[in-house]
Amino acid sequence: MAKFLIVEARFYDHLNDMLVAGAGARLKANGHEYEVMVVPGALEIPGAIAMASEGGDYNGFVAIGVVIRGETYHFEIVAGESARGIMALTMDGVPIGNGILTVENEAQAIVRADPKQSDKGGDAAKAAMALLTIKEQYA
Repeated sequence: MAKFLIVEARFYDHLNDMLVAGAGARLKANGHEYEVMVVPGALEIPGAIAMASEGGDYNGFVAIGVVIRGETYHFEIVAGESARGIMALTMDGVPIGNGILTVENEAQAIVRADPKQSDKGGDAAKAAMALLTIKEQYA
């Protein structure tokens, strides 16, 4: 049994609730424990994971958030930089499943977030577990 930290950028409550539910259900179904940490936005997720990973309390992480395209360039910055930060940590050996949705509108987000539809929260948890298995195999 491993312990995971779900780090969520709580901005769209109803969407995040679905993503966290999917991730938590997938982790529990595989016999793992998890806790949830809330950060202000998607840009803060990589930093929070980096800080939490230093403590050694968690075996893996699931990044959860929703970034919906708006009228400004801010979408590209948030989407790209949060993904870059997560990828950098992953390349350093931190097992992270990226469940940050980057979508054009709320309708797309609902389909992807809903555990009864695309279940991207569950998929992110699955990715985190897979990376943890690889890390343990090659440690």
